[in-house]
Amino acid sequence: QVQLVESGGGLVQAGGSLRLSCAASGRTFSTYAMGWFRQAPGEERDFVAGIGRSGSSTYTDSVKGRFTISRDNAKNTVYLQMNSLKPEDTAVYYCARYQYTFVGGTPNYWGQGTQVTVSS
Repeated sequence: QVQLVESGGGLVQAGGSLRLSCAASGRTFSTYAMGWFRQAPGEERDFVAGIGRSGSSTYTDSVKGRFTISRDNAKNTVYLQMNSLKPEDTAVYYCARYQYTFVGGTPNYWGQGTQVTVSS
């Protein structure tokens, strides 16, 4: 069983930055693609960013140029650096592990989520 534990959420003013971390248990972290999703109140859970085994990354259009996903396989950790935050970025952010080496399909493991609130 894989466990994912997010940290780094909080309250920040518009224009500020936060870095989310997701620590994964197990020995197979480097094998699989990882992703970040978010869910605002009353909304669906949406894809934010993903990073494959090779390090290739992909982003939803609304965060391109502001967010950066990265991974440290030695630490079993994936990060989401969020800059130039906007109130519309407010959501619970979830870390997820994909079933494949690339970003695609539905993740099969999820973290518990961390709240990010951006004030205007």
